[in-house]
Amino acid sequence: MPYESIITFTLDTICPWTYLGFIRLNKALDNYRSANPNSPATFTLKLAPYQLYPESNQEGVNKYEWYKNEKYDGSEDRMNKYMNVMGDLGKAEDIQFDFGGGMVANTLHAHRILQYLQNNKKQGAALEAVKSLYNQYFEQRAHPSSTETLVKACTAAGLSEVEAKKLVEDSDEELMETKAAIREQAGNGVDSVPYVIFEGRKRDFTLVGAKSVAEYEKVLAQVAKECT
Repeated sequence: MPYESIITFTLDTICPWTYLGFIRLNKALDNYRSANPNSPATFTLKLAPYQLYPESNQEGVNKYEWYKNEKYDGSEDRMNKYMNVMGDLGKAEDIQFDFGGGMVANTLHAHRILQYLQNNKKQGAALEAVKSLYNQYFEQRAHPSSTETLVKACTAAGLSEVEAKKLVEDSDEELMETKAAIREQAGNGVDSVPYVIFEGRKRDFTLVGAKSVAEYEKVLAQVAKECT
């Protein structure tokens, strides 16, 4: 039997680097699986929650102003350079980054939804939801954890409109478990995202930050190699 390697992808849903890392890792997985149909290892991608800005409120603040003031000391010039750099990186992955509008807000309930889907629904449901969350937030100026945003992510994961609304509106569903998972990641030393652990038969591999598709493919091949 092939060895099943769990890939733990620690993320926050308002981090552009985790969006890039998530897309690139999935490309690497697709490439590896296509090129190695008889691989001695199979790979299962799982999500783990982390909050970069847990002190943020639910209402949020303007995304552009937040980035400009918190990251670039109020400099329009530095902010414009950042947007240009991220725009170029995004285009290479078919991502249309938009920092001109939307809000930076608390992501706890977005993580709660992802945890519920991962723990209670079919494999891959949470991955479809996080794709939707990233796309809505970074490309459509959606609020990161509004009812509308979360319901749309849930329906993208396969839930009916009724089931999605019930899950989103029940703010206690999976809440304690999500908070515990966030604390666990912090306890494991995670202090930035994406933080990716590839579980190997002999040892684990950890990559911090958004790596290239080639770098992710290299680790996948190494995990498989050490299974033989």
